[in-house]
Amino acid sequence: MLAYFARRILIMIPTLLAISVISFVIIQLPPGDYLTTLIDELRSRGEAADLGQIQVLRETYHLDEPLITQYFFWITGVLQGDFGYSFEYGLPVTDVVGDKVALTILVTAATTVFIWIVAFPIGVYSATHQYSWGDYGLTFLGFLGLATPNFLLALVLLYFANVWFGTSIGGLMDPQYIDEPWSVGKVLSVLEHLWIPVIVIGTSGTAAMIRRLRANLLDELQKQYYITALAKGLPRHKALLKYPLRTALNPFIADIGSILPELLSGATIVSVVLNLPTTGPILLSALQSQDMFLAGSFVLLLAVMTVIGVLISDLLLAVLDPRIRLGGGSTK
Repeated sequence: MLAYFARRILIMIPTLLAISVISFVIIQLPPGDYLTTLIDELRSRGEAADLGQIQVLRETYHLDEPLITQYFFWITGVLQGDFGYSFEYGLPVTDVVGDKVALTILVTAATTVFIWIVAFPIGVYSATHQYSWGDYGLTFLGFLGLATPNFLLALVLLYFANVWFGTSIGGLMDPQYIDEPWSVGKVLSVLEHLWIPVIVIGTSGTAAMIRRLRANLLDELQKQYYITALAKGLPRHKALLKYPLRTALNPFIADIGSILPELLSGATIVSVVLNLPTTGPILLSALQSQDMFLAGSFVLLLAVMTVIGVLISDLLLAVLDPRIRLGGGSTK
């Protein structure tokens, strides 16, 4: 295990370096940059651009130098904790992100817990009561959750939350707490608003997880080791928990590789509809405006979280499922 872990860490270094190069190049592919776009927008409105200040920004952030030089200064700053300057917001990238990362992690983590708590018992029940009325009903609800667009459900819940509970529409807290320091009232306001995005984002994820867990568990229940365990007199619930359910949990563990980057990115479309102060809309805006340092930092961090998540899921899968061996090769 330790040798595998060390080998994966060594592989991660060139992988992340390659990803940083690719992400930087992709962001640079559109013609011009944010400052060029800004000049064109000002001229289209008949306004004069401060060319002197723009030139200072170009020289400060090496935008007038070759691409490889720009990348070198950017990645060197990233390694030192300096993710660059956001031209759109006029602030360092770390200041733009700020509390939004914490709120994004809160929303995504709460959604993940919601998905697991709801999907786990329903998936087990559907598999162990195949073709029962309960299975048909839960399957119907699962398909309904998969088919309902998140943004449509978001609009419906916003309306009912305002009518039934008096919760302000949009946002993750009441307007008076925005840009205010954290307090008990602000925390309670966040918790009051949190259930809406959790249900909206978690609905499709819960439905998908139920279907995957049900299918995996049904496959395991037909295998000989489970039938043999029952034939030897092992109680059905003990045999279920000890053998097939443990193997069927693989999708939950494998999803860690995608959950970690989602903790940073959040659900962008739902965040826009609900006006959530998360990082998703910021990333979308940075890509649209060619705010290269902000967009590049996001893409790089998402890649880092993905690589770390895949490593964690691989290690946990090896512990959970004895059929998975980290060393590779065949056994005799």
